[in-house]
Amino acid sequence: MAEGFAREFAKDIIETYSAGLMETIVHPKAIAVMQELGIDISKQQSKEIDRDFLRKMDIIVTLCINAEEFCPWTPSEIKRMHWPIKDPVGTIGTEEQIMKEFRRARDEIKEKVKEFIDGLRKSVSL
Repeated sequence: MAEGFAREFAKDIIETYSAGLMETIVHPKAIAVMQELGIDISKQQSKEIDRDFLRKMDIIVTLCINAEEFCPWTPSEIKRMHWPIKDPVGTIGTEEQIMKEFRRARDEIKEKVKEFIDGLRKSVSL
């Protein structure tokens, strides 16, 4: 979801890459809640973190508790940020409750990405 928002809000100023602790499919419920906002992430792929590619980044953002705890070592020259957003995957309940958790995560991620991009735009225009 973060990759989708970053591509939507800042395709003119940043290159966005997304990876996780393991390669997996993008969760269908994440695709669905993003589609509600008109953002198609169905073509995105969850890729495993590549340490060599990691070294080419300027900024790394981790999103969930597991990522912060288990993310590979980050070179000191790369800025690392952590946004502690509760991962909706694994939510137990009715379909409505599960979708509510995906929307909560989506909305939290959206706000964080917007704040981040706004900060980048301000620093670029100085």
